[in-house]
Amino acid sequence: VQDHVAAALRGAIASGRLGHGYLLTGPRGVGKTTAARILAMALNCERRETVTPAGEPCGECDNCLRIWNGSANLDVLEIDAASNRGVDDARELRERAMYAASQEGHHKVYIVDEAHMLTREAWNALLKILEEPPPGVVFVFATTEPERMPPTILSRTQHFRFRRLTEEEIAFKLRRILEAVGRE
Repeated sequence: VQDHVAAALRGAIASGRLGHGYLLTGPRGVGKTTAARILAMALNCERRETVTPAGEPCGECDNCLRIWNGSANLDVLEIDAASNRGVDDARELRERAMYAASQEGHHKVYIVDEAHMLTREAWNALLKILEEPPPGVVFVFATTEPERMPPTILSRTQHFRFRRLTEEEIAFKLRRILEAVGRE
């Protein structure tokens, strides 16, 4: 429902002009982590060349299902920074990012949820890889508190702001879902 974000990310994937770092911000429950997973799916979808519109994941191939369900995946790592916030965790992440994706044409995607919880030392450990990322590596930081993010990180990421949906938007989406499944 965050159409402004979806359109921008879909366009970046379709045109091959993908950034190496994204910052997704907004209140709880507005789809930041879900958007990060969908981005990871689109970058690693086995059928992405045949999906319409371009830049979307199919949602049905093995890679898409594994990412969506949070199953083990060599190319996508989701980290909760609230419990993995230290410098050693960041150094391990940095070292893992140096390895290529498991398949040609795929991307290593690191989703860092609650990113504002990382320590200053952890951010310093990640800074070098954000300045000079290896090819095919994408970092997605999700946070409810962007003001707690270091300026050096903010300047190296593309920032997308998520907003709460209005009651009208929620009702509209629910109607479309019900129509799609043939229910009133």
